[in-house]
Amino acid sequence: MMDWFEPLFASGKIIDLILLMVAAEAAWLAWLSRRGGRARLFADVAPTLVSGALLLLTVRAALAGAWWGWIASLLTFALLSHGVDLLMRWHKAGRIAPNNDS
Repeated sequence: MMDWFEPLFASGKIIDLILLMVAAEAAWLAWLSRRGGRARLFADVAPTLVSGALLLLTVRAALAGAWWGWIASLLTFALLSHGVDLLMRWHKAGRIAPNNDS
């Protein structure tokens, strides 16, 4: 009954479907932020979406047997995006004082 799942996972195509859903979510949030007057909505979640997409691409690359250097690069970019996300959240929460040197 569920025999059609196995090739999706074995080939990594399941990751492609999930990435498609992440892209649709990003487009929907971008549309909502423009239409709803909440300009920061998309900017607030973009690093999270990018980090998640990069982790998904890493899994896809590993399933496809990609060179370890590509996998390491994707993981590094995911880490950087996650760091940006954390900094934005901490700044928004007031844990990091804004730079008033200007």
